[in-house]
Amino acid sequence: MFGKKTEEAFLADVTQPDAFVVDGGARPEAGQILTFAPPVRSEKSGTSERYQTLKAQIFEALIDAIDVSLISTMQPDKARAEIVGIVTEILQVKKAQISVAEQDALIAEICDDVLGYGPLEQLLARDDIADIMVNGCEPIFIEVNGKIQKTDIRFNSNEQLLNVCQRIVSKVGRRIDEASPICDARLEDGSRVNVIASPLSIHGPSLTIRKFKKDKLTLDQLVKFGAISPEGATILQIIGRVRCNVVISGGTGSGKTTLLNCLTRYIDPDERIITCEDSAELQLQQEHVVSLETRPPNIEGEGEITMRALVKNCLRMRPERIIVGEVRGPEVFDLLQAMNTGHDGSMGTIHANSPRECLKRMESMIAMGGFTLPAATVREIIVGSVDVIIQASRLRDGSRRITHITEVLGMEGDVIITQDLFVYDMTGESADGKVLGSHRSTGIGRPAFWERARYFGEEKRLAAALDAAGRSEMAA
Repeated sequence: MFGKKTEEAFLADVTQPDAFVVDGGARPEAGQILTFAPPVRSEKSGTSERYQTLKAQIFEALIDAIDVSLISTMQPDKARAEIVGIVTEILQVKKAQISVAEQDALIAEICDDVLGYGPLEQLLARDDIADIMVNGCEPIFIEVNGKIQKTDIRFNSNEQLLNVCQRIVSKVGRRIDEASPICDARLEDGSRVNVIASPLSIHGPSLTIRKFKKDKLTLDQLVKFGAISPEGATILQIIGRVRCNVVISGGTGSGKTTLLNCLTRYIDPDERIITCEDSAELQLQQEHVVSLETRPPNIEGEGEITMRALVKNCLRMRPERIIVGEVRGPEVFDLLQAMNTGHDGSMGTIHANSPRECLKRMESMIAMGGFTLPAATVREIIVGSVDVIIQASRLRDGSRRITHITEVLGMEGDVIITQDLFVYDMTGESADGKVLGSHRSTGIGRPAFWERARYFGEEKRLAAALDAAGRSEMAA
């Protein structure tokens, strides 16, 4: 046990009834000084005032017994084991009248508050949660199976929530304060974090976490979930393999990043891949991957590295494929240029609700970047760069579907010509509110990337997938 008091003083302190409250902070860094504030009060039914009072007393004794500067240098597992041992001894000395279940819960809560992210820990541990939404010190909301649910978990104060936010963003070298009230960051597992604080967020800090599943999804799992048909999944595998330039389009929460991760699994392992993201969240399996991340301006408003600067710099790094996590602005022009100048197989995602809208969004982004190019020229650049648009959608029942696999063919006058290979048709709704529908082939026997598939030796598999899709549609 580590401590800063004699055993007699320690035993004397733990018998005192005075309550002490401690911060539900975050994981300590080496050399970091921990600060403490009131612990989390859970609104779970069954947590009595006696339990909360006992928890506060245990906190007082614990913080008075441990050496904070020492615990901040320890490995998390070892620090947690030490705290568990001390809390268990304190409970024995106090002869606390609590059940085994209450004791286990109390110890877990104390460890989470001191070493972890407080009330977020139990939510981060669940793999069925897609999003965690904290709106000030109100009950936390989560998304499970596409539906938002209200939990009985909350922060005790906005100050405690802000402290946890500070700890999260500091791990990636960022900050959240009045001068910089908006921040994107990530957790250790790659989960994406957004924080917006006062004065922009009126009723306290707002924290949103897009969680990553511990087990990375694959196209086979997407087939199992009904997001795409087996034949459509084969087509997507071939698209990723044969170096088609791909734009994944979709709305917020439609699964664009998940789908991008799935497609990258079929990139040859010997290819050099460079990724550009605002917050690094792509999980590529290849060995030769360079991950780049934008940087916000410092407190003086200097030092910002934009997405466009990253994409432009990629071209000097001898990439074979460039993958942009999310295209939001004029960097789309640089990505299109890279696609059109020998970096086949590049990919990116964009917010749009249909393949046609995706093309319009790219035109608008180029115009917003200050490029004074004729509309026809911009469209020719898009046509010469993008081979396939994959549309992901989140349906009204919360399910996610790949609704279009669309090829960009060329120009007819001033209009970009596209053709759908696969589409998802909604046919109705079940009694329990589930959207009913099916994927179908549009009957295109030879896609525009057929010769590319032949070059990579994938034409037989492509033909078999298209043939199987046609047969399954006729059977239906």
